[in-house]
Amino acid sequence: MSSVDSVMKHTTSENNNVFVDLGFEKQEAAKLIIKSQLMIHIRKWIKENNLRQEEAAGILHVNRPRVSDVMTGKVGKFTIDALVDMLECADLRVSVSVK
Repeated sequence: MSSVDSVMKHTTSENNNVFVDLGFEKQEAAKLIIKSQLMIHIRKWIKENNLRQEEAAGILHVNRPRVSDVMTGKVGKFTIDALVDMLECADLRVSVSVK
């Protein structure tokens, strides 16, 4: 039998923002969750279109290291504006919902 640990050690709190759970202030955590969601959509678009990073960079009007930063989830290197611009270059539209 496998010795894999299958006991749940942590779940995200009711606010559903892992960044709050990690100790970020509420305002910063809200920005980080938005950035991470935008980055997920960019990564998904790159993978679905089977693009190499260099190809994606050309379409998104950024350099290849910026694409690499998206692919590796380096949230702190981006502004929300920059991510929205990249999504627009990919013909993906961003909409906002406030609760």
